[in-house]
Amino acid sequence: MLKHLIAPTLAATLAATAPAAHAFPDKAITIVVPTAAGGGNDAMARTIAQKLGTLLGQTIVIDNRAGANGSIASEFVARAPADGHTLMFGYIATHSMNPALQKLRYDPVNDFEPIGLVGYSATLMVANANVPVKDVKDLVAQLKAKPDKYTYASAGNGTAPHFAAELFKMNAGVVMLGVPYKGSAPAVSDTIGGQTQFMFPSLFTALPHVKAGKLKALAVAGPKRSASLPDVPTLKEAGVDGVDVMQWYGLFAPARTPKPIVEQLNKALNQILNDKDIIKRIEDHGADVESSTPEQLGALVKSELTKWKGVVQKAKLTAD
Repeated sequence: MLKHLIAPTLAATLAATAPAAHAFPDKAITIVVPTAAGGGNDAMARTIAQKLGTLLGQTIVIDNRAGANGSIASEFVARAPADGHTLMFGYIATHSMNPALQKLRYDPVNDFEPIGLVGYSATLMVANANVPVKDVKDLVAQLKAKPDKYTYASAGNGTAPHFAAELFKMNAGVVMLGVPYKGSAPAVSDTIGGQTQFMFPSLFTALPHVKAGKLKALAVAGPKRSASLPDVPTLKEAGVDGVDVMQWYGLFAPARTPKPIVEQLNKALNQILNDKDIIKRIEDHGADVESSTPEQLGALVKSELTKWKGVVQKAKLTAD
């Protein structure tokens, strides 16, 4: 009789201590954001984190690791335990542009498991509110008359604001000095303050400042006008073709994170991105919500890497 009682008790004890029995997640989840607090990436990550925590029944911690154009955050997550408790809010710069520009200590394809796409945001060409420039045509004329008259801010070399500005310079045939910052938030702040005069932030980052009158929107660096700013032309309409920088955002886990965990996170993420309140909050900032499978995000990373490697060669861009 005692033997029969011990056996099930022992089995239950072993089952409780076996690693496979641990339900995911069993502790707080950290989402590492590769930019400073206050930027568009940070705002989007925090919007998602609130609902994700509720869905998964765990606290979600946002860890801003700005610097080295997203490399610090990317390296940290690439080397984190592959158990789903450390994730990355990656985007176009960390997973395609910066790796296309220079050799890094992480591989955007082999070091990560894609979880899912979050959305897209157009890139907006903005100016300091007091800069004496009427429109893009006027800016091009002024820069041709006096090269390096103005400076542009970027979120760091290898980021979307850097690529967009360099494509603009190349296609407009002008010279403008770039000032790299550790993320879009400080770059936007200095453009508002007048230390730099122009910037190409995401519409998601720029829109609140444009609406507040702190920044002047000159053009959309994308294929079509934005519904949030219908009167602002595309750069092509303004006379400068070839500057199409659509920024995208996605959630990633370290490589070799078990497939069931990736699928569970993808399901939760897509449920959040189907929430009307979340959609409105993201769209109010000028971004479009778009969900995906892990495979679709993985395919996007590969195609974007190829695209931006081509741009680097054509524009002769360097990391310096």
